[in-house]
Amino acid sequence: MLASHTRVLILVLLGFSALLGILFWWRQNVKKALGGRISPPKVAWLFYAIFLWFLLCPLVALDSAVDVRLRMVLGGFGAFMWVRGVAELYMLYVSHSWKPPYGIGHDVLCILLVLCGVSWFAFQHQGPLSRIDSWALSLIALVLVSLLVEVLYATLFFQAVEGHTTGEDGIWFADEEQARFRRINRITLACNVPLYASLAALLSVALGLGL
Repeated sequence: MLASHTRVLILVLLGFSALLGILFWWRQNVKKALGGRISPPKVAWLFYAIFLWFLLCPLVALDSAVDVRLRMVLGGFGAFMWVRGVAELYMLYVSHSWKPPYGIGHDVLCILLVLCGVSWFAFQHQGPLSRIDSWALSLIALVLVSLLVEVLYATLFFQAVEGHTTGEDGIWFADEEQARFRRINRITLACNVPLYASLAALLSVALGLGL
């Protein structure tokens, strides 16, 4: 399976993501930072996505045990996400001009990028899949599902706030108190369960704990 140093880094990045999630919740809900309060399901989703898209995919892309074509898919996606992350942070905290449709458009481009990469791999690959390549394809499938979920969340959120996401008083997160976010939070909580279960299953295999 994955190299030993990759497995160690997965555990380190998991702990790092969990710590960041706690600190971010405290910053938004206790310190009342820009963007408004954020609900527990949304914190769980946000740092699930950060770990999967920004950390795990690039890390796996650097592991030579994975087929080079799948590494290119994961690495290209990870790089595309990092570019989006830098742009989004600037538009949120500097220019205060971020709008969910920007993210939705990026998500759609990511889906097309990943699907083209997987199609390229399928066209060129011959013979049975190795265990590690089957695992990498499962990871990519989870990425695609998570991107579709993100498109749904962003669409519902943009409708709920009626486009009020820009300026210094823009709303960026769904909290647990306002009625307009209750449906979004219920959907997020319902989706978090299978998404986290799927990620846990993949990581258990990667770490040598699964079948």
